[in-house]
Amino acid sequence: MRRSVRAGLRGLLLREERLQDRPFLELLEEVLSWKAEVPDLWVGVHDRVHLALVAGADGVHLGFRSLDARRVRDLVGEMTLGCSTHAGDDPRLGEICDYVFHGPVFDTPSKRGWKEPVGLEGLRQAVLDWDVPVLGIGGIDPGRARAVLDAGAAGVAALRGILGQDHPAREVQAYLAQLEPRP
Repeated sequence: MRRSVRAGLRGLLLREERLQDRPFLELLEEVLSWKAEVPDLWVGVHDRVHLALVAGADGVHLGFRSLDARRVRDLVGEMTLGCSTHAGDDPRLGEICDYVFHGPVFDTPSKRGWKEPVGLEGLRQAVLDWDVPVLGIGGIDPGRARAVLDAGAAGVAALRGILGQDHPAREVQAYLAQLEPRP
């Protein structure tokens, strides 16, 4: 991960479901220490609100199985709060969350048989429906990143497209090349 940050990745959302709290907190604190080298690095925590608060993370992200967003907002105050959304979710959630990950935009193994891809049209509709920044997620490789931005998304979220690759830092650079503003 650290090489990916050095390659230009500016946001990390830690989601290590198999780690117990103590080793997760140690990993989170290590990642937060990278801010000494990359001050604008954003570090969020998926689901573990208590560890995000203890470590002083930049944000917390909620999935569909997570605690209720209103209750979490009360706990985290002004800390950045993000939520994962899918087709048919209530856009009023945007009154609570600061951003949403919406998808899956394209086919992805983790959602097969569970959530159908929304496609670029579904993503466009989400951008219109939600009053917060919408980031596309799901099956977005560097070659699809520009199309996701062109559909109105504020950015992309990737897991397999970076960490599932042989050279994650090189993949970060490939994403960044596609996400650069057009002249």
